[in-house]
Amino acid sequence: MSTGEKYTQMFLQHLRLKRNSPRTSALYAEVLNDYFGYCDELSYDCIRAYQMHIMDDLGYSAKTVNLHLSALSSLCTFLVNSGEIESNPMKSIKRPKNAKRLPVFYRKEEMDEYVNNTQVYASEDFLQAFEHCLAEGDKAEAKRLYEKRLGRVLVMTLYSLGVRRAELISLNRSSLDFSRGVANVRGKGDKMREIPMLEVLSREILLYLKSVDALGFDKSESGDALFLTFTGARIYPVLVDRLVKSELGSVKSIKGRKSPHVLRHTVATELLNEGSDLNSIKEFLGHSSLAATQVYTHNSIAKLKQIYESAHPRAKKDGNYGD
Repeated sequence: MSTGEKYTQMFLQHLRLKRNSPRTSALYAEVLNDYFGYCDELSYDCIRAYQMHIMDDLGYSAKTVNLHLSALSSLCTFLVNSGEIESNPMKSIKRPKNAKRLPVFYRKEEMDEYVNNTQVYASEDFLQAFEHCLAEGDKAEAKRLYEKRLGRVLVMTLYSLGVRRAELISLNRSSLDFSRGVANVRGKGDKMREIPMLEVLSREILLYLKSVDALGFDKSESGDALFLTFTGARIYPVLVDRLVKSELGSVKSIKGRKSPHVLRHTVATELLNEGSDLNSIKEFLGHSSLAATQVYTHNSIAKLKQIYESAHPRAKKDGNYGD
């Protein structure tokens, strides 16, 4: 039995005793078999050569490379603790940085299409149709109409305020100051922030609340929650995700992920494209540091290029200044 096979068997037995999941053990086994198939010893030089091999020759991403290195690090720690090796060669290995994923966002044209196509759900006529279903005792149709109304107001609130899903769910009626046009939002770390509330959103929420009041919920049970299910409970994460996905699914040009967080990214990107400074966007989103906000600058490159090409004198004259 080779040294690599011995170490692998010892480590996998250790994982079994720790009751790691079969999937985790299988992943470790795959990585270790791959490594010891490349080199049968654990040393800085061998691990570094293996790292370069899977990065340069096999083209693995930084994330996958780091998974391999994590498996080797766990093995080395185990072997040091077991007295099989004297020192951990992984301590000197520098890991590649994972590439930051740029925020996904919806184009303004896509959101305009959604707003225009669903305007009927934010109308007095729709409210009257809903109240008529309640009066007729058509509970199934009333629930369908209510969820369409709820889905629309959730999307518009997320799109206007840029709040996180948890922040949306925790909103109360008392969180909104309609006279001042602000929403008081409790964010991460229990920090409060004020977000400007557009008049159009205020009108939409007030109209939605008429639908809630028409259901006649007992205030002692529904409490102060702003957004409620058809049965009078505070909305919950799965419902928010389902309604947002359903609402945005009506826009055929939106092909990617349809989620509350993408709406948050969309607001931030639009604010930046319209000239808002990063510090203002940071406060708006409730970020703890400016670094978290700076990722949105990458989404503005396309917009900047468009403006540059339409405004730069060389672009206007096909690259020639002319005399």
